[in-house]
Amino acid sequence: MNKLLLKLSALLLTLLVFSISTAAAGTRAITISEPANGATVTSPVKVCMVTHDVTAEPAKKGVNDGKGHHHILIDTDLPKDLSKAINKDAQHIHMGDGSRCKEVKLDAGIHVIRALFAKGNHIPYNPVITATVIVNVK
Repeated sequence: MNKLLLKLSALLLTLLVFSISTAAAGTRAITISEPANGATVTSPVKVCMVTHDVTAEPAKKGVNDGKGHHHILIDTDLPKDLSKAINKDAQHIHMGDGSRCKEVKLDAGIHVIRALFAKGNHIPYNPVITATVIVNVK
């Protein structure tokens, strides 16, 4: 009986240590706090992101683990090759200044807005740190 109790205690202690270390490690994520998914909005659309277990900072600070900046992708998929820098064009808006909000001019209609968090060199994290909302611009 004592051996069984000792084994159970060791197992519980191991599970407790694992759960604490997992919670401390956190989960890197971003969310789009504005606009809400499914919202009807007017242009320009204010897009704001919130980070979870990563920090937004200007790109000029370089590549630092757990830090980077936001990119807004309009009506386009995530890059297929996550080892390359994100394009910079009308569909790929860089926020290299470290800001968390940006006003984006959009035509009337349904639009898919994706936020993509990347390192200081504009290369996305892998696994990807992203969030998506769909809005109707009137």
